[in-house]
Amino acid sequence: MSLLSNSPSGADGADTRLPLLKDWLATLDLVQVDSARPASSDASFRRYFRVDVLPASQAQHGATLIVMDAPPEREKPAAFVQVAELLADAGVTVPAIVAQNLEQGFLLLSDLGTTSYLQVLDHDNASAMYAEALGALVKIQQNCPTEGLPEYDRPFFLRELMLFPEWYIGKHLDATLTPAQQADLDKVFEALMANALSQQQVFVHRDYHSRNLMWVDAGNPGILDFQDAVRGPITYDVVSLLRDAYVQWDEEMVLDWAIRYWQHAKSAGLPVNKDIDSFYKDFEYMGMQRHLKILGLFCRLSYRDGKTYFLDDLPMVLDYVRKTANRYKDLKPLVRLLDALENKAPQVGYTF
Repeated sequence: MSLLSNSPSGADGADTRLPLLKDWLATLDLVQVDSARPASSDASFRRYFRVDVLPASQAQHGATLIVMDAPPEREKPAAFVQVAELLADAGVTVPAIVAQNLEQGFLLLSDLGTTSYLQVLDHDNASAMYAEALGALVKIQQNCPTEGLPEYDRPFFLRELMLFPEWYIGKHLDATLTPAQQADLDKVFEALMANALSQQQVFVHRDYHSRNLMWVDAGNPGILDFQDAVRGPITYDVVSLLRDAYVQWDEEMVLDWAIRYWQHAKSAGLPVNKDIDSFYKDFEYMGMQRHLKILGLFCRLSYRDGKTYFLDDLPMVLDYVRKTANRYKDLKPLVRLLDALENKAPQVGYTF
């Protein structure tokens, strides 16, 4: 998909920001301005372009650089710069800031390549790749300070959860909840928020998954899309990675990786729950909150923003939701709600 198709446009349909971006690049005397081409798609208002570096600068910057176009009235380019510095200081791989124009919302970044984790993950390499990603996550949680970051507090969680009834139930399923169904959903939301707020709070990337992790020559993974970092629950990023909305693994494999993370985090002195069963419940409840949000978010991206390809990922996310909800008494009403809304027969499962 061309990123230019999502470009900010004036009344005549012309791209209003691209000329500004090119004018700024021309002042840097680092890249071939007319070489700019779309680099990747995004679920936000940000756009990315890859540009060729002038021969005189290639020894320092490599053959290509990435330009981020982040309209400051809609995006947070300053937060990207701030968090990039925190992550680099923590010793993980992130794009270097080569040049910046925060007033206009333009950044010139080092290029971490074209290969995401999602593109190369398979059953043969998954354990090694996830070990590197989880190792980087422990390093981030150990070394990234949270002062000045937004708090993942109760209002924040509730705003995210409300995407589910508004966009998945209301818009996608075209359904209206009865008072009894609404009461059941409210209880599920309360259980999820109580668990999240009881967890230890650390640096949270918020989108630590296979599309935002890059396969690089050294220092895997390269980490992208971190500008929305917050101070929040310690299981948030690990469940984002292991219960990814874009790739799914056998539950036995996920359990093994989660336990390995838990062991590593404990040995590193991180404040994970010291009991593995309690930790895994935290992991599952956090995953449920995230997946309900994602169901609503993907529907909003489709119906409001015209990015209909996000609907293709709904079945996998729903599978996560149903399997997790079937395992816990507090969450079981969600299965009954989905069965009623989707006209499905009840599933048999184990409840803890």
